[in-house]
Amino acid sequence: MESINNKDEIFLEKAFQLAQEALDEDEVPVGCVFVVDGKEIGRGRNRVNETGDPTRHAEMVAVSEMWNSYGQDCENLLRNSTLYVSLEPCIMCSCAMYQLGIKKMVYGAENPRFGGVRSVGNAEKFRMEDNVQVVAGIWSERSIAMLKMFYEKQNPFAPLEKRKTKKPKTIEIKE
Repeated sequence: MESINNKDEIFLEKAFQLAQEALDEDEVPVGCVFVVDGKEIGRGRNRVNETGDPTRHAEMVAVSEMWNSYGQDCENLLRNSTLYVSLEPCIMCSCAMYQLGIKKMVYGAENPRFGGVRSVGNAEKFRMEDNVQVVAGIWSERSIAMLKMFYEKQNPFAPLEKRKTKKPKTIEIKE
């Protein structure tokens, strides 16, 4: 596992706090913070269920808010930014990060079903220049535990036909 310094820990902790906020609001627990030169410039958490918009992932929420705050300066800020995120960004968010040209990404657990940095997709598959420094697997147990908590709950926003129903446990009686 790769290591991070104290400043990285502070910002990654903020991302995990945002992930906890998402979990508390019945969202997939992902939070992120963008940082330039030790200063937070943007943050987000998943808001898919809240908004009914499947693109409102933590990273996209943060980028939208940064564009609103910084306007055209946002482009330059993003090229010099580090993204701290509680879970490997999905393919959509990873593609956006490569397009935006962020400098570095620090994240929790790998995302073997949807991850776009190393798991399912990567810069080569997206035909993008691999110019992003990646530090992965930081506090992955914590990230996985949060995901398990989310999936243990019944997602009240999922359509009935998509909800998982737990099969009753059968007890085998031996006579």
